[in-house]
Amino acid sequence: MTEVRHALGDAARRLGERAEAELLLQHVLRRPRSWLVAHADDVLTLADERAFAELVRRRADGEPVAYIVGRREFWSLELEVTPATLIPRPDTERLVELALDRIPHDASPRVADLGTGSGAVALSIATERPRARILATDASLEALAVAQRNASRLCIPNVRFAHGDWLAPLGEARLDLIVSNPPYIEAADPHLAQGDLRFEPPGALAAGADGLDDIRRIVSDARQHLLPGGWLLFEHGWNQGEACRALLQAAGYDEAFTAQDLEQRDRVSGGRQPG
Repeated sequence: MTEVRHALGDAARRLGERAEAELLLQHVLRRPRSWLVAHADDVLTLADERAFAELVRRRADGEPVAYIVGRREFWSLELEVTPATLIPRPDTERLVELALDRIPHDASPRVADLGTGSGAVALSIATERPRARILATDASLEALAVAQRNASRLCIPNVRFAHGDWLAPLGEARLDLIVSNPPYIEAADPHLAQGDLRFEPPGALAAGADGLDDIRRIVSDARQHLLPGGWLLFEHGWNQGEACRALLQAAGYDEAFTAQDLEQRDRVSGGRQPG
């Protein structure tokens, strides 16, 4: 029988990361971190000890913690995630910030989130702008099911979901804002075979030889769905800002720009529909 403090210490040494060890034990015990601190001398049951050891083994083998525990926090929302969805990352909160900058608090805009995955971007915007009417699309039915469960559990009513590839589900809709976190990694990038990326859905990560195939399509097709003065915003890689601005300018968008993330890397580009 092992005490909580010793189980955590052994796991932290194996993983090289105490925070991850704590998250895994919190998941097994269904207790908050404060409980682990207050009950450091408690002895784990044999069943809990074995369950914890199995989760530590999975993490040591490279499986992302978010998939092991089935959740990830994003924009203060606790979201369900599965291997059918990307794991929401802090960098993407920059996309949410820039979208909110373009939605007045008292406005009722029509918004689309393309390739919604777990629903992270759409649900974050919806919580901050409850009068917005948001359509979240995804080509994966499995991902859409996760996003719908997140919306239901979090009681967020102003997001609808539609199955289809990028803008196809929009039909004839005209919108004030279109946002997307599309695949943007180069298909031959060695990072796809490393770390957490090995476990995430490949179709949500890579997009052609230069990583811009899906962005090209979104930039090209979004204009027919934007109202005059409407915005397109999308996330991309740190080295793709110049190329993305060139795509936006060539497609006829006004005010093409690139914004940086907290580490001062190019992260989000966008442009405005003329008119």
